[in-house]
Amino acid sequence: MGENGRSGQDAHGARDAHGAQREQHGRAASRTAVLVCQGRAAADGRAAVGRFADPVAVRLLRDGERAVVEQVRAGTPPQGWRERTGYESVRACAEVAVPRTVAIDEALRSRAGSQLVVLGAGLDTRAWRLADLARTDVWEVDHPASQRDKRARLAAAGAEPVARSVHFTAVDLAVDDLATALAAAGHDPVAPTTWLWEGVVPYLTRAQVRATLAALAGRTAPGSALVLNYQSPSAKAAAGRLLTRLLGDSVTAGEPWRSLWTPQRMAALLAEHGFRVTADDDLLTLARALDTPARGRTSLRNGRVAVAGS
Repeated sequence: MGENGRSGQDAHGARDAHGAQREQHGRAASRTAVLVCQGRAAADGRAAVGRFADPVAVRLLRDGERAVVEQVRAGTPPQGWRERTGYESVRACAEVAVPRTVAIDEALRSRAGSQLVVLGAGLDTRAWRLADLARTDVWEVDHPASQRDKRARLAAAGAEPVARSVHFTAVDLAVDDLATALAAAGHDPVAPTTWLWEGVVPYLTRAQVRATLAALAGRTAPGSALVLNYQSPSAKAAAGRLLTRLLGDSVTAGEPWRSLWTPQRMAALLAEHGFRVTADDDLLTLARALDTPARGRTSLRNGRVAVAGS
């Protein structure tokens, strides 16, 4: 996703040796996006086999970023506090990524249509790996810095999309007009759209979440759907994130959460904008159904995937 992230060397070995990842005006590509990609790469072929797969993720990682993925896949934690912290971050992210990805992938497969808009796309790989999108035009919306970083990674990997088309649409959801950007990028508001909003909502204020939903509602035709990932309130999770911010040594230290939602409040908010929730599950329930690891129960219990129709 396209939030502010800290530059330089983060705890899991993803050292930024590439000046392109920081803009002249100080905005950096999201480091959370890299961590999520590492988590998917670490889990590929090892968790929920047959329902989860992301062979593209590892191809988007740079050498230093791949090293810790290989350690997690081998189950060989490194020595040293900083290195071990990075290892545990990727391992925990893999636990979260598997049920979240499976739930979203299956929702998209059942609703595959002509248009998919991925909000805060980060290093999302669906347009490059989901064969169900072969007849779908995809719009990837993200902050310009994160989008430039992703396009550089895709070029280096030689990755070709399986979707019918991919439109990179540079938008900072905190300040830019999403509707105007989508119109300029060729999105058709008359045709049904599947909106995917994963890993973004917690990093926006409540006002920004409402403004984004209002923009979506204005371009949502009947028969559209919204697949939404968000975080519910948790004192334990909030304390943990505060600690990592104070330590300043986590990949997420520079990307704080700004809004959390109960399922009831989220359903009410979506209803205000014309979306009716048909499913809303926490990741712990989804992980147990998949029989995947659930050591980080707090993170899994408070992460949610909702599906809503228009």
